[in-house]
Amino acid sequence: MKKVNKEKTEKQLTIKLCLCIVYLIVITILFVCSYKLFQAKYYARPWGEVESVDEYSYIKVSRMSEKFAYYEKENIGIHFVIEKEETGVWHTYLIAIDENDYHKYKEIIDYTYERTKEEPKPLKVYGYPEIIKTDLKNLAIKNIVNFVPSENEITITEDNFETYITNSYLDTTKEKKDYFSIILFITLILLFVMIALFIFTIFDKDKLLKKRKRKTKKQDNKD
Repeated sequence: MKKVNKEKTEKQLTIKLCLCIVYLIVITILFVCSYKLFQAKYYARPWGEVESVDEYSYIKVSRMSEKFAYYEKENIGIHFVIEKEETGVWHTYLIAIDENDYHKYKEIIDYTYERTKEEPKPLKVYGYPEIIKTDLKNLAIKNIVNFVPSENEITITEDNFETYITNSYLDTTKEKKDYFSIILFITLILLFVMIALFIFTIFDKDKLLKKRKRKTKKQDNKD
């Protein structure tokens, strides 16, 4: 009888162990997915990695022009900006700002035009991508020669515009959207369910062992 009980116990433990391993794998996958979905929902992406107009993103502005386009109704100005990578590579982009917030950018603009000698720290600006329309593109092509330093100047045309400037600008006047993510919600529920099953399986295994030991002792006494 002892041998039979021992074999059953070992078989039960093997099943429980396999279940725990499966739960751990699923929990790990769900945790990684939840983390990535959480990042997509709550964190801003670097401008160079943006793939959709719905992605909250940012640019680290090292240089900034005066506005070259202005939307009077919305009181929004369009400016050239330069973002400098750690490698020293420069990227030129467009951003839209509320002209009432001009004072926030004044130090960088003044330094860009050599009105001051003290270089300010790069300013991280946030917003959502907005597709550049034809009229704005034409204005940008016409005015960029007044902004890009001559030693870094590249002739921007309609053909290469999106290669160097991209097909959108960062609209800093748009506040961050707070939306409900059904995929994130479902993933988190599944994660909590898996964790609960994992914990239950561990404690259930201990109860089974105790039951097995009690039965074995009773059977031994009978024998």
